[in-house]
Amino acid sequence: MAIQWYPGHMTQARKKAEETMEFTDIVIEVLDARVPAASHNPMIDEMRLFRQRPQLKILNKADLADPVATQAWLNYFNRQPNTKAVALSCKKPGEANKIPKLCLALTPHRGTHLKPLRMLIMGIPNVGKSTLMNALLNRRVAKVGDEPAVTKSQQRFDLSETMSITDTPGMMWPRIQYESDGYMLAASHAIGRNAVIDEDVALFLADNLLKSYPALLNARYKLDTMKSEGGFLDVMKMDGVDLLDAIAKRRSYKRHDGLWDTEKTAVAFLTDYRSGAIGRISMETPESRRVMMEATLPVVADPVAEISSEVTGEILGDEN
Repeated sequence: MAIQWYPGHMTQARKKAEETMEFTDIVIEVLDARVPAASHNPMIDEMRLFRQRPQLKILNKADLADPVATQAWLNYFNRQPNTKAVALSCKKPGEANKIPKLCLALTPHRGTHLKPLRMLIMGIPNVGKSTLMNALLNRRVAKVGDEPAVTKSQQRFDLSETMSITDTPGMMWPRIQYESDGYMLAASHAIGRNAVIDEDVALFLADNLLKSYPALLNARYKLDTMKSEGGFLDVMKMDGVDLLDAIAKRRSYKRHDGLWDTEKTAVAFLTDYRSGAIGRISMETPESRRVMMEATLPVVADPVAEISSEVTGEILGDEN
């Protein structure tokens, strides 16, 4: 099932961002370093290119991502025109201090008393925009929470007499084009839980990590020490269902009726991934992205479903 999530307040956020873009010198797009392409909102490019603004791409949460994959993404983005990419973790002291200098390098005609540098932070929900804002200002000015769509309105602040920065609400786009993107975003907690089923997302994540990071899974859950009917478990022969079953048994996640608690297991597994407890993981690389796009048909838009989704978003918008 394709995941779609576009709360109603994001339509207004997009319109406000389009207005602010006119008075912006550079766009700072914050991405999740574990899923840089999936966490890119194509609407940001549309707005930015219309106003011909350069961009600084921040691969945030780099401390949670595979460093080899992150470097491949930096190489990929830095080949794009009017673009600079940097990987960092906004939660680490001092990491955000390099951002103003990088922005000035892309806008050498700005940053004076006559022409202050005006920066605009954009990105999808829960990638760390508010954390970045707080780090830049060295004080808590933006509400931060481990839930998507915490910020609901724009906030503008002066970094100095020659620099200002505007934080925008997290914005999704009306229709996620590729089904796997929706699941990667849900696994990385960029989509509200009202739009997903945790067990489905956990199963997608389990299948993905078994292919890419079996050693990390084995180290985290000690799978090779667990016995099955045919002997000890072999992580190389497992699928997502096997992995989640093994985690439930390892942690004794049982319901009152004696059955294994699949929901509790799914939430625990997703939490382990999101917190970095499993290890440094990236769910896509430039090469895997290319292969996926060549082999996968985009999600076909259903006008009726789209209207229904937008209406649902209006109802659920204030909850997220």
